[in-house]
Amino acid sequence: MGQISSAKQAEQLRKDGNLFFQKERFGAAIDAYTEAIALCPNVPVYWTNRALCHRRRNDWLRVEEDCRRAIQLDHSSVKAHYMLGLALLQKHEYDGGVKELQKAMDLGRGANPKGYMVEEIWQELAKAKYLQWEQASTKHSWELQNLKEACETALREKHFLDDSELDEASVSHSNQLKALQQVFRKAGEADIPGDVPDYLCCKITLDIFRDPVVTPSGVSYERAVILEHLQKVGKFDPITREPLYPSQLLPNLALKEAVQAYLDKHGWAYKTI
Repeated sequence: MGQISSAKQAEQLRKDGNLFFQKERFGAAIDAYTEAIALCPNVPVYWTNRALCHRRRNDWLRVEEDCRRAIQLDHSSVKAHYMLGLALLQKHEYDGGVKELQKAMDLGRGANPKGYMVEEIWQELAKAKYLQWEQASTKHSWELQNLKEACETALREKHFLDDSELDEASVSHSNQLKALQQVFRKAGEADIPGDVPDYLCCKITLDIFRDPVVTPSGVSYERAVILEHLQKVGKFDPITREPLYPSQLLPNLALKEAVQAYLDKHGWAYKTI
């Protein structure tokens, strides 16, 4: 009877916490969820609910702590993996953040492929992949620069020691230095993001797709952008000029997968402003 009573009491506290959260009384909501956890510590939703409150207060350390506990209780918690990923990004732990966001993405797709969480996670994952690439490329650039300077120093010392034939040594040094610079320039090209292929970009915004939809005429647009066009400009396709209504737009899942594959292959995502 005691366990049943505690469970009921904890559930009521969860409901109270939800009401406080809706009113943006995050401190009160945290107190309610904390009491629920004290009564029933093995219910993962109490931990994720409290983590969400901490997130709204930008208390990322506590977000991480609560999400890790929730994942211990439920490895398939989409919200726990998602918020843990965000918390790790705040600490500039981009590899860990991307890993958790990808886990949340995979779990979300399996549970509810069209749910709002999947789209939200996808956008955060894209930004995280850019940050991950940026951090790795910066580190790689510094390593290349240090190695280049060391090689140039060694090359200068070699020709200084062999300066019995000064003119010949000077020409040899110049040629080797040019070759060395070319090698390092080529090595550094991997750290420079190239242009995203046109077919992966919306024809209106020219930005990489997040949520592509396709029209009956076969043209793909970013969903939010084409809906705004239909609402504010007119009910027609901006490229073909054929009549077009919101109900005719269909998700372009193949294109969305192509975008994700491109980001995975190149290890970076578009940089949002």
